[in-house]
Amino acid sequence: MTFSPALTFSLKITLVFLVQILLILVSNAKPQDLTVKTSTQDHKVSAILVFGDSTSDPGNNNYILTPFKGNFPPYGRDFANQKATGRFTNGLLTSDLIGRYLGVKDNVPPYLDPSLTIHDLMTGVSFASAASGFDPLTPTISNVIPMHVQLEYFREYKVRLTAKLGVLRAKEIVNNALYIVSAGTNDFVVNYFTLPVRRHEYTLPGYMDFLLNKHLEFVQGLLDEGARKIGVAGLPPMGCLPIVITLFSEDAVLDRGCIDYFSSVGRTYNSMLQSGLNIMQFNNAHQGGRITYFDTYSPLYDVVAGHKYGFKEVQLGCCGTGLLETTFLCNPKSNICPDASKYVFWDSIHPTQEMYKIVFESLQPTIDYMIKD
Repeated sequence: MTFSPALTFSLKITLVFLVQILLILVSNAKPQDLTVKTSTQDHKVSAILVFGDSTSDPGNNNYILTPFKGNFPPYGRDFANQKATGRFTNGLLTSDLIGRYLGVKDNVPPYLDPSLTIHDLMTGVSFASAASGFDPLTPTISNVIPMHVQLEYFREYKVRLTAKLGVLRAKEIVNNALYIVSAGTNDFVVNYFTLPVRRHEYTLPGYMDFLLNKHLEFVQGLLDEGARKIGVAGLPPMGCLPIVITLFSEDAVLDRGCIDYFSSVGRTYNSMLQSGLNIMQFNNAHQGGRITYFDTYSPLYDVVAGHKYGFKEVQLGCCGTGLLETTFLCNPKSNICPDASKYVFWDSIHPTQEMYKIVFESLQPTIDYMIKD
């Protein structure tokens, strides 16, 4: 598989982002009944605390000044009451499903929601921000919440817990929570392969090393703040994302196959990440925690490239043409597929609730290992 030269791609994707920002374009389906069986493991998980990008942002971007929001139809079409919460999908995220599995809450709310109760805080929130990443330049591009600020919000969260519950109870919640970290795709797709700054500063292997250091620094920051059960998601097969196929393929209409070059970057980085997390686990074993890699690459690749689970459409998003639409280009005037459960992708980047459910199910054995006493 060949792909367009870097300059051609940069012009293409830059145009897409300009269109998204400048052309803000001014179906109804019944909500799906999604029941998740609660874990039967003998465990004690106090809360679920989530960090990352649009794969785990339930609506934090609603409360900041950024064009990257998903709090309008058709997003949320299959959520309870067809509510567009800010999740970049038609329904629930993997983190929501994990929260249900743990039995701590049905949906993980955004930390910036001003209506949060103390019970909401005690049982878990998400600090994630769509379009964020570990490279400090990535969130700057989109004016979203950087990962280091998400960590600062977590410190603020701890102060709020302590003020309401006291030092001992707050510490118990923090130490016994399940932490999920899911980011990195934007650093490669939006930042390194799109803009010239990082490509001029780093070779691809050099950028991987740079990003990995930032990635591991963030995880260490969680450990330093009291986290003991941390699941770190790897990169997806980036070459299978509809928007990447559209922008990188020489003929994006006739040839919709995954572009292995970009997926191979994800595989290489994921291998580096696993090694780094294993070393971190060894170095912090005395604290009694579990730092675990979450394989999100395999389930998505198996479905898209391996055609597992019988999805009707694996190469296009449900929203609009499925080629480029995301954020503002997926809007109330967009044509929507009648049944999103038959689609792997909701828009040109983000999976459907059905695909997130498959990812969640693939992670269940890893989660069980993490939360067992």
